[in-house]
Amino acid sequence: MKLTTKGRYAVSAMADLAAMGARVPVALSDVALRQGISLSYLEQLFAKLKRSGLVESARGAAGGYWLVNAPADIRIADIIAAVDEEIRTTACAGGSVLGCQGTTARCLTHDLWDELGRQIEIFLNAVSLEDILKKRVLGMAAVNAPNEQSPDERVYKGAAE
Repeated sequence: MKLTTKGRYAVSAMADLAAMGARVPVALSDVALRQGISLSYLEQLFAKLKRSGLVESARGAAGGYWLVNAPADIRIADIIAAVDEEIRTTACAGGSVLGCQGTTARCLTHDLWDELGRQIEIFLNAVSLEDILKKRVLGMAAVNAPNEQSPDERVYKGAAE
């Protein structure tokens, strides 16, 4: 599974806008310089972000883009979806009759990768731009922290009972 530059750059640029002030117009050329992203690439991404209603824009010398909603109300999953980014963790396409192996069969680990995709979606829906700005992201995924026992202890303890 790999998140492409489309999603990563869109999130970085939106976090940049949020850091500059949610309702203040920010020139994409400034975002491009700060984030090290091509201006023409950002223009393509922001056209999609605008169509999705995440940003607004104004033309002219004092123009630029700004967030439509407060950073706390903008989910990372919404940004990624707005730029047509699909995070796929399985080799098979959703709703397809073909499985992971090019036949109707699924691979042995299909359910593992499918559930990972759901967990990523849940996580990205739980994180807002404000969480990024306030550095509250680290540790958010620890909801299902592993048991303190080692894997060997769990196996032997279960077998002994």
